[in-house]
Amino acid sequence: MKKLFIVMGVVALIYFAATLIVPPYIESQRNPVKSPPPYAVSAEAQAMYDRLDFIADLHCDALLWGRNLTKRGTGGQVDFPRMREANVALEMFTIVSKSPAGQNMKSNTTDAFDNITPLTIVKGESPANWFSLINRTLSQSQKLADFIEEEEGKAIFVRNKADFARLTEARKSDKSIIGGMLGIEGAHALEGDIANLDRVYEAGVRMIGLTHFFDNELGGSAHGQSQDGLTEFGREVVRKMNKLGIFVDLAHCSPAIVDDVLEMTTMPVIVSHTGVIGVLDSQRNLSDLHIQKIAENGGIIGIAFFDEAVGVPELPNIIASIMHIRDLVGIEYVALGSDYDGAVAVPFDITGFPLLVEGMMNADFSEAEIKAVMGENVKNFMLKNLN
Repeated sequence: MKKLFIVMGVVALIYFAATLIVPPYIESQRNPVKSPPPYAVSAEAQAMYDRLDFIADLHCDALLWGRNLTKRGTGGQVDFPRMREANVALEMFTIVSKSPAGQNMKSNTTDAFDNITPLTIVKGESPANWFSLINRTLSQSQKLADFIEEEEGKAIFVRNKADFARLTEARKSDKSIIGGMLGIEGAHALEGDIANLDRVYEAGVRMIGLTHFFDNELGGSAHGQSQDGLTEFGREVVRKMNKLGIFVDLAHCSPAIVDDVLEMTTMPVIVSHTGVIGVLDSQRNLSDLHIQKIAENGGIIGIAFFDEAVGVPELPNIIASIMHIRDLVGIEYVALGSDYDGAVAVPFDITGFPLLVEGMMNADFSEAEIKAVMGENVKNFMLKNLN
């Protein structure tokens, strides 16, 4: 019996050590920054950046990795201190609950080994989360709530229009106040149970991507095998999301789902992180026809920052993607959707946002257009469409 206790103690010690060492190592491999900070821009670009009233990003997966977002990290791409350094007012924190081994843009199976299961275990999460997608989702939701509570009034969990208005008003006198919203990347997190939609709504989720890298109970992924449109369950989920006031995120959805949603939704949609086929021809990206339909719907499109969405070099292609949407349907429909901390290599972390301003200035964007892209469009969209 004594030997058993010793073995159990050694195993527990090894597991505890693994929770401290392995997650940061995995993230360092999955979320590299190609050009680390600090970043320098022209005096003119910095001055324009400093005049921006509201800066926002529509997609960040930082909750996945187990970092304390209230502390400035040496790895990853986003945390609260770096948001403040970059004067970012709002971040949409998106929840990843499952990711297939061999994840790729072309074709992924529904039964592939799940990368998030071992990460969940090695992070030291409750065994209740180890094999439950909905529990993982609710756990990450609670993490954001806990981080915001730790900020003691310096951060606001945005669940409704009143919260958003409180954020914009608070920042008039204190730019250190930041806001966080919750989204879900892939409605497989609902585990095929419509009742779980109420649970994630109560947890603060206000945006859900219907699919991620594989087909699920709602329909086909852009990177799945079927390329199907919405299933009947998918239609039921969209109807209830409209009723509750949860935005549909069309990122990663098959073209058929994009069409089906735009035909039936009663709310404007979001594409939280994407590229455009007009800049990079990829099944990951939006066609001109879908961009036009999303604009007609009153939706908003976040441009991602990584090479498989925009191509390389990333920065000029991010600007080209923004320009493509502006020239096709108007500047009011485009925003930033970095995909920070989403297992992608990015050209700069969130403190490099002034580089975007300089890039748009060099491309002859007006100051009003730059202001719109950097966050004013998101502010207007949320104030108009949040419940």
